[in-house]
Amino acid sequence: MTQFDQYIKAATRDNTRKAYQGAIRHFEVEWGGFLPATSESIARYLVDHAESLSVNTLRQRLAALAQWHLEQGFPDPTKAPIVKKVFKGIQVLHPAREKRARPLQIEQLAQVDRWIESAMAAARADSNRGAELRHLRNRSLLLLGFWRGFRGDELTRLRAEHVEVMPGQGMTCYFTLTKTDRRLRGTTFKAPALARLCPVEAYLAWVDAAKISEGAVFRAIDRWGHVGDEGLHIDSLVPLLRSILKEAGVESPELYSGHSLRRGFATWASANGWDVKTLMEYVGWKDVHSAMRYVDSADPFARQRINDMLDLEKLPPRLG
Repeated sequence: MTQFDQYIKAATRDNTRKAYQGAIRHFEVEWGGFLPATSESIARYLVDHAESLSVNTLRQRLAALAQWHLEQGFPDPTKAPIVKKVFKGIQVLHPAREKRARPLQIEQLAQVDRWIESAMAAARADSNRGAELRHLRNRSLLLLGFWRGFRGDELTRLRAEHVEVMPGQGMTCYFTLTKTDRRLRGTTFKAPALARLCPVEAYLAWVDAAKISEGAVFRAIDRWGHVGDEGLHIDSLVPLLRSILKEAGVESPELYSGHSLRRGFATWASANGWDVKTLMEYVGWKDVHSAMRYVDSADPFARQRINDMLDLEKLPPRLG
């Protein structure tokens, strides 16, 4: 790869690049479309997949096709009125019901942490170095992911040379590129040292045991306890999280994903009095709509609030 190609590649997040490549392949290979495409062919593509693909997936496909045409120097056919009308019609007839990962609650985080502690003790007793390292890594990944509200790809891209620890206070994590860093200035996140469920303590225990001073923080570990050189692949994160939750006895682990840690922290913070502005600044959201998508109300059916109000009303006693 030339230096020119390296700079071009660095301009786009890996997840986005892979998703767009898959979208173009689907349009050309699986559907049989031709590039450059006409607005009519893209409209037919949308119609053919209106019932099999979600609105969000179709929106991503349009974004990928738009980017391909612009990068190749062609006009963007996805902006044509016929494409916009067809897409709007699909939204009306096939409204998307957003699927959200279940948030990992603080009680569940504590439950998993207790299980990891006992599993580590058993691994040490059996002189199982590989298992002990995996538990140390998993504890650090879960606690840092929760208390910092990290996205899954941020956890897999975190590098040891970009982490600074201030014992007893906290740690800073620097990323050269994040999803909301539109100006490409890099972003620094801070995580606190805590009395319990401490992300700083867990991080130090993991990197010290794995002897990691630079490169990816979270890596694969083989059965003999050898720590890999490369970071965990983003596609391995959800299966890993669900496996941990299942072993720890958390109910319905298949309902959790990489966003569960982020949603869990947002829900915990909101329930404990954080206002939206403070939460947005801490997690790194740029608009309130993004923040509210991650927050689950502590009283989702307003049951407690309505009951409290009913108690204040002077209602006649129930008959019978």
